[in-house]
Amino acid sequence: MKPNILFLFADQQRWDTLGCYHPSVDFTPNLDQLAAEGVRYEHAFTCQPVCGPARACLQTGLFATQTGCYRNDIPLPGHINTIADRFHAHGYETAYVGKWHLASTGTKPVPANLRGGYRDYWMAADVLEFTSNGYGGHMFDQNNQRVDFSGYRADCQTDFVLDYLDNRQTNKPFFLFVSYLEPHHQNDAGHHQGPPGAKEQFRDYPIPEDLQAFDGGNWAEEYADYLGCCASLDNNVGRIVALLKQRGELENTLIIYTSDHGSHFQTRNSEYKRSCHDSCVRVPLILRGPGFVGGEVVEELASLIDLPVTLLRSAGLESETLQGTALQQSDRPPEVFIQISESHVGRAIRTKRYKYAVKAPLRQGWIHADARVYREAFLYDLENDPHELNNLVNCKAHRQVRAQLRKQLARQMLQAGETAPIFLDGRWRPCRR
Repeated sequence: MKPNILFLFADQQRWDTLGCYHPSVDFTPNLDQLAAEGVRYEHAFTCQPVCGPARACLQTGLFATQTGCYRNDIPLPGHINTIADRFHAHGYETAYVGKWHLASTGTKPVPANLRGGYRDYWMAADVLEFTSNGYGGHMFDQNNQRVDFSGYRADCQTDFVLDYLDNRQTNKPFFLFVSYLEPHHQNDAGHHQGPPGAKEQFRDYPIPEDLQAFDGGNWAEEYADYLGCCASLDNNVGRIVALLKQRGELENTLIIYTSDHGSHFQTRNSEYKRSCHDSCVRVPLILRGPGFVGGEVVEELASLIDLPVTLLRSAGLESETLQGTALQQSDRPPEVFIQISESHVGRAIRTKRYKYAVKAPLRQGWIHADARVYREAFLYDLENDPHELNNLVNCKAHRQVRAQLRKQLARQMLQAGETAPIFLDGRWRPCRR
């Protein structure tokens, strides 16, 4: 029997906001339970730290430059065979709830030809933060009819999910993608909007060290509401799991929980993402269900680009033309590859020990998808500097390390269909001891 696939997707959630990742967190019992029963990936990363491109990668199994969706506000091309198309072709019911961000329709409904192959159930808005706030708004249904909701947004969105699951009229397996907006900040308010009482409940929670290290940023005023959003997501995950258990479908459902990117709270640049740093690119990743059981913790690196091939393999479907390495494979690459856009044209790799990133000096991140020439921008020794506070990119003692990482980055860029890069050195200086 083919497994159901349930993809639960947060927006801008840091990896360390789950108790199974960080001991100070005690408000995610449902996600922690999924991890205890499934498989948790300790070192998981986005392949593009901005909303639309990360989603394009997940829906296609291709890197953002291969789809053309290298930045926000570029629709997903209709000719690409998406994972929803593949699941539909093999007898799955395909359903989508929440934020889409791959049609560039703004506040208007997403027409059927721009829904990435989701055919059977649709309750979504292209840019959900434009049609709602944390406490109400609207989405659009299968027939492009506006559907208003009132109440905390994550709760209302989950109501739609439960309605779909509880009223399905078919014996087909389902592929359901649930894209929450939380804990993303609310654009028109310029703040995170946690549920009522979040500021008081989370006011005294420990602040991550990578944020405390900076005098700038807005974490002091935003972090409590941010955690409130994360707690709400956990509660809603619990509601969905409870219904699947009640319906007798839990054990045949592969559940995936992750996020499009993290958040550095304006410490690394003027906003929350579009940076190579772990606070921005490291994400939670939990799989629970057929093939992913036992409470295992995997130390090998994983990327969002690995998830499409993983899901297709779980359902016994072909995926040879896609990027990424299925999580079921034991021989995983020694690095993850990250494309960065909008703030700049950048490329990065993250190994177990090092972070290495380059920027294109003559290209603009909103205009250009890629470049031929890049200048080295960041090198961090994560073993000795886990919060990435000491940039070693111009350190003479790390010349050989840089040379090796250059080769690894160039190889990853070529595998992603990019032009062979030219890397320029930074300016040399002594290492800081």
